[in-house]
Amino acid sequence: MRISVSSDMDEPVARRLVAELRDRGHEVLPHGALRPGDDPQWAACSQAAAREVADGTADQAVVCCWTGTGASIAANKVPGVRAALCTDAYTADGARRWNDANVLALSLRLTSEPLLKEILDAWFAGEPSTDAEDRENVDRVGRLAHERHPS
Repeated sequence: MRISVSSDMDEPVARRLVAELRDRGHEVLPHGALRPGDDPQWAACSQAAAREVADGTADQAVVCCWTGTGASIAANKVPGVRAALCTDAYTADGARRWNDANVLALSLRLTSEPLLKEILDAWFAGEPSTDAEDRENVDRVGRLAHERHPS
């Protein structure tokens, strides 16, 4: 699988993430502080990684910043992206299952190496639900980007 990865800081957990994904057989497309000369700002590198998912260049993405919040917000601004900030394996499994999330957001501050492996295990084992109500909710989220709101 091709996985776009971004981080606004060259932190040990970000480097471990890239190595872990490669060890699992994934092709990694790095952004931000993980690619020399790239824009390391969390909004720019998270958006770049998310765009690769939206345009089909990448199958999924993992976006990182200190708290994970900014990275998830920036990624979710890209139409077609459903980014989920996950701080544990249960949340990662639920994000894949109920939300059909295609971008994983991680906190560089909170994610230890053992926790990273647990989150990735749950993320990659998770399958999107086929339940009609779950699918309708995912479809509704997709339509939100196209709604017009009165000023």
